[in-house]
Amino acid sequence: MPEGDAVYRTATRLRGALDGRVLTRSDFRVPRHATADLAGRAVITTLSRGKHLLTRVEGDLTVHTHLRMDGSWQVMQAGRRTARGDQIRLILANQQWQAVGVRLGMVDLVRTGEEERLVGHLGPDLLGPDWDPDEAVRRLRGAPGRTIGEALLDQRNLAGIGTIYRAETLFLRGIWPWKKVGEIEDLNGLVSLAQRLLDANKSYAGTVTTGDRRPANQTWVYGRAGRPCRRCGTRISRGEMGAQPQERLILWCAGCQPS
Repeated sequence: MPEGDAVYRTATRLRGALDGRVLTRSDFRVPRHATADLAGRAVITTLSRGKHLLTRVEGDLTVHTHLRMDGSWQVMQAGRRTARGDQIRLILANQQWQAVGVRLGMVDLVRTGEEERLVGHLGPDLLGPDWDPDEAVRRLRGAPGRTIGEALLDQRNLAGIGTIYRAETLFLRGIWPWKKVGEIEDLNGLVSLAQRLLDANKSYAGTVTTGDRRPANQTWVYGRAGRPCRRCGTRISRGEMGAQPQERLILWCAGCQPS
């Protein structure tokens, strides 16, 4: 699933193509909003909120989308032929550009004043103006018996982190993923590091946590299961965390993150 930095970049692309321009076409290919028509309305802006996207349109309307596992927004010149089939969920177009939502996991059209109904449950956004490490820590400490690996992926605690940044942040802090939240002394340092990692990558395609942008050297543990740790040489472990069917991939180094 695209993480907060990738969603942030998507919002930037959408702003460049849609902000301030009047829509000449909107095509909602989801049953709930199939008859909705936003043509003639100007797009105000698109914001990212964790892994969610909010495209605000004149008339107190917001298009809410979520990429989930396979979704993406493709920006292309207006009038360019789009892919056939049932993968396209939404098209927003103006005279210059069209934004094509492919395999979007969620598509909603709500009043802008009702956005909180969709994203109000989220914790502080790691890349948002509301980022508040103290509030993120307060939310994490609300369940001290929970594993830190599961707690970091709970978007109600902090919004935007996914499996890649979870694995990389825990490695860099030397924390075993199954350690209990209540056993971690410096939670503020942990969440602040996660925020710095996402912030460092928000303007670049890909995820780099090592400081080395060469493809084979970008991460410490993610994508390196079975390979030697860059620090200690221990083979990187791979497993799953979370109750079925919500279990998610986790990678760690048993040498650098001892149980």
